[in-house]
Amino acid sequence: MHLTHKALNFPNPNYHSHGPSHSFNSNPTPNPGLLTLPLNLLSPPKRRRSVLFATNNRGAVQIAVANNHPLFVPPSPSYDYRTFRSAKNVDVSTLGNLCVDIVLNVPQLPPPSFHERKAFMDRLASSPPNKKYWEAGGNCNMAIAAARLGLSCVSIGHVGNEIYGKFLLDVLHDEGIGMVEMSNSTDVVNSSSASIETLLCWVLVDPLQRHGFCSRADFSKEPAFHWMSTLRREVKLAIRNSKVLFCNGYGFDELSPSLLLSAVDYAVDVGTSIFFDPGPRGKSLSTGTAEEQRALDQFLRMCDVLLLTSDEAESLTGLGDPILAGQEFLKRGIRTKWVIIKMGSHGSILITASNIACAPAFKVDVIDTVGCGDSFVAAVAYGYIHNMPLVNTLTIANAVGAATAMGCGAGRNVAKLENVKDLLKSSNISKDTKFWTNVLGKNAIAQEITCLSHMMNGNGNPNHLNHVPYDNVASELLPKLEHPQIPGNVAA
Repeated sequence: MHLTHKALNFPNPNYHSHGPSHSFNSNPTPNPGLLTLPLNLLSPPKRRRSVLFATNNRGAVQIAVANNHPLFVPPSPSYDYRTFRSAKNVDVSTLGNLCVDIVLNVPQLPPPSFHERKAFMDRLASSPPNKKYWEAGGNCNMAIAAARLGLSCVSIGHVGNEIYGKFLLDVLHDEGIGMVEMSNSTDVVNSSSASIETLLCWVLVDPLQRHGFCSRADFSKEPAFHWMSTLRREVKLAIRNSKVLFCNGYGFDELSPSLLLSAVDYAVDVGTSIFFDPGPRGKSLSTGTAEEQRALDQFLRMCDVLLLTSDEAESLTGLGDPILAGQEFLKRGIRTKWVIIKMGSHGSILITASNIACAPAFKVDVIDTVGCGDSFVAAVAYGYIHNMPLVNTLTIANAVGAATAMGCGAGRNVAKLENVKDLLKSSNISKDTKFWTNVLGKNAIAQEITCLSHMMNGNGNPNHLNHVPYDNVASELLPKLEHPQIPGNVAA
């Protein structure tokens, strides 16, 4: 089969790559370089505040950042982490959903039947395609976008010791992102070789620019890494040491609901803020197994920041009004502080118990929407960690998402800082007054509403609007990006 590659235009702005497939190592085991250290985190020193997990000469685990703030944890298996008080030196950790995207042009998309699709994927996997078609996918998109904003990032997940796993580690290393391996030697010994390989997602494009996706997750009722059952000490330490732990719905394709819940519970115990984006998987999880439904409910109640598209919010609440849906999530939540509704090309809304912020989208020439949602989340984390005003957080999130849409593909192609700054300087935001008047004027809203100017003039709207001029917001954001600051403690 002749396969080619060219610029792609993905129509789904909420696409998160995920899913495993076959790889080609005759003895695929987790990277031995990751297994030899008590903490398997790789990170180069080149990036600001890059994180290094290693072992000191006394056999203790050392966590250090560029500002020389080391922490030592005795390697005793009976160590009680609840008694360990530490500064949080990592800004963002992502949980699971590490994969490699293989983006290919194919003569035709996979057939609909189960067995034919499986045979189609097996043919694709019979020999590795040229490396120029590979890209880091899944939560790598969020981590890369966050790192380019100056945040220190760690990816918690699993990669194998085959060509794809090494590629993924190289990409993370080059972007200054640490890696904590979730599996342990016992997991590996008790698992089949195929089940421990790096996750692959085959992103397929036919001559009519229609898209299809193939992965091992399509052909299994169990999560890809169902053999992992407990959080390793190293994973707990990474979660404890992070200000934010980001999880999305595709994590359920890799990790068991019970393992994901143990990470959530631990993050709550150690005061790490939880960001959750259920994505398209939210709807299927809400009608899935009893264990999946319980896990989804716990994520929705225990996350500090919840991010959804307007369609996803409606599917989980039954409410078509995005503000009412956001308020419903706040009512159901135990820890939920922010609910962010992504309104596609119109912009975004951030809802809290006392405030609502709205920001229109930037007007750009869209080339590829892959990774836009992941980039958006990264910038939300940036605003959250820096305690920015709500409307400022939405503005930079919209800018980072739009800058990613101007490129082709995700992974290393997500927004670069210079492109984000150029967009902010352009002030080219949508002026869809009718849309925002309709959204904000449907109901009597008790909360204070803050909007970027150019959205609407407020005439005839019963709600009290606080208009913030775009130029004011941009003048506050740009100096922070020109001269990145070390984030402080996240506000409770």
